[in-house]
Amino acid sequence: MKTIKNIAVLTSGGDAPGMNAGIRAVVRTGIYNNLNVFGVRRGYDGLVKGEIVPMDAKSVANIIQRGGTILKTARSEEFKTYEGRKQAYENIKKLGIDALIVIGGDGTFTGASKFIEEFDVPILGMPGTIDNDLAGTDFTIGYDTAINTVVDAVDKIRDTAESHDRVFVIEVMGRDSGLIALRSGISTGAEAVLIPELNVDYDAIMKRLDKSRKNKSSRIIIVAEGDKEGGEVVADKIKENFPHYDVRLSILGHIQRGGRPSCMDRVLASRLGVASVEGLLEGRRGEMAGLICGQVQFTPFNKAIKHIDKINENLTRIVEILSL
Repeated sequence: MKTIKNIAVLTSGGDAPGMNAGIRAVVRTGIYNNLNVFGVRRGYDGLVKGEIVPMDAKSVANIIQRGGTILKTARSEEFKTYEGRKQAYENIKKLGIDALIVIGGDGTFTGASKFIEEFDVPILGMPGTIDNDLAGTDFTIGYDTAINTVVDAVDKIRDTAESHDRVFVIEVMGRDSGLIALRSGISTGAEAVLIPELNVDYDAIMKRLDKSRKNKSSRIIIVAEGDKEGGEVVADKIKENFPHYDVRLSILGHIQRGGRPSCMDRVLASRLGVASVEGLLEGRRGEMAGLICGQVQFTPFNKAIKHIDKINENLTRIVEILSL
């Protein structure tokens, strides 16, 4: 096995709070282990175009508290082609880069797997996505910050909802995962949570709204963006069934991607960054570093990218119990 002396780190796909903490951990752990560390700007697109710069301890100073990613991120159509990946390989070979650490989600790890298969480059991954939809980790980097952003926004919306006796339908992000919706729904005392993993019984939801305490001054419905109907349709159905309700729709959108990462995300990214560098030095490749029951575990990329379609039924039961 070739000795690793030079490594590079990149962020790919959608940005997530805590990515900067992960970059910082990789760079400083690499330096601690006498490695030369490079940063790739704009993800795989930068790898193809040669946007690769040396990094030192000072280059990652004062970034742990910042949202987004200092290396920036982008989708890359070129990297999806063999020619693009070949150019990326030639670029890292010119700089003597022996291995990569990639921070992102399923698309990032799919691209990494292909790169390993074709060019035998050691690559490890860190789960950076607000959606928390990767197997092999209890939480992904950015998820905790995102749900806290949602909770803060919904708390503020409830203030105005109570002032006007309104029903608010709030659509949150998560792509085809409902975990942001589910946990934030419990945290904000939502009357109902609609997620793509479960077949929604709209009649049951309408009955619950009808039977809920008449003296409630506000009602909150959380809808995951991946739900088959979406927030707008849900709001229209409530208006149709309860014309006397003042129903409003709020789509939180990209505020969920931004903001200062929470303590949990900073620590998670730091732990996984250290583990990823050490994993490369131990000879690991083609795996994602994750945290399971408080311990760092490595999961092969092909297993990590399998979408989690099983939801903890106890959490959905809690929503119903506490919505009385």
